[in-house]
Amino acid sequence: MKDNKKNFLLADISFPLLVGMACAAIFAGTHMYVVHKVGAFNEIFVVKMLDQGLNGGDYAAAAGFAAGFLIARILEGPLVGLLDIGGALMTGVGVGIPALLLASGIETPVKNFPLALICGGVIGVLIGLIIIGIRKAMPEGMSASGTGIMMGAGNATGRFLGPLIILSAIQYNIPAGIGAFLGAALFYKYDRHIAGGAIIGAMLLGGLALLF
Repeated sequence: MKDNKKNFLLADISFPLLVGMACAAIFAGTHMYVVHKVGAFNEIFVVKMLDQGLNGGDYAAAAGFAAGFLIARILEGPLVGLLDIGGALMTGVGVGIPALLLASGIETPVKNFPLALICGGVIGVLIGLIIIGIRKAMPEGMSASGTGIMMGAGNATGRFLGPLIILSAIQYNIPAGIGAFLGAALFYKYDRHIAGGAIIGAMLLGGLALLF
């Protein structure tokens, strides 16, 4: 039973199905945000681009940035052997494609929950099939080339988010700012990414401050 499960998960056909399920959830999360203002699976600055379109009707920033990210990650995926969920799915599918649909006046797939699930699932399956297709057509032993630099640059820039998170927490309220600072300092001491510590600290102390 365990071997059958492992074989299924490692089979080529499983990848589009898994990506489809992930995209269905992400697209439905965007529906929740558009309709109920909660639930988007994305970074704050990317959601703000979508907000700009929802409030002013200009989806150019969200569509251009997020859809471009999606295309780049789809091309990158077969070369490096992995798919960046943050850039390809959360940003590209979660914001880029909904922004393109809304800008084109096609609102139903985004504003209807069952259709959002179906639309996201179909998009995910198509992305998975494209990546598997490219992977199959690619010559054996082909180097990842510049995509390795792209991924490294993304990981490196993430290290500088910690101070920005601390500043944002301080602007929200003092306890959240103190929590972010202490969490970042603790994570730094134990050689962990300080962004994670800042977020956890801000949530803990900021939440306690709201309760008391």
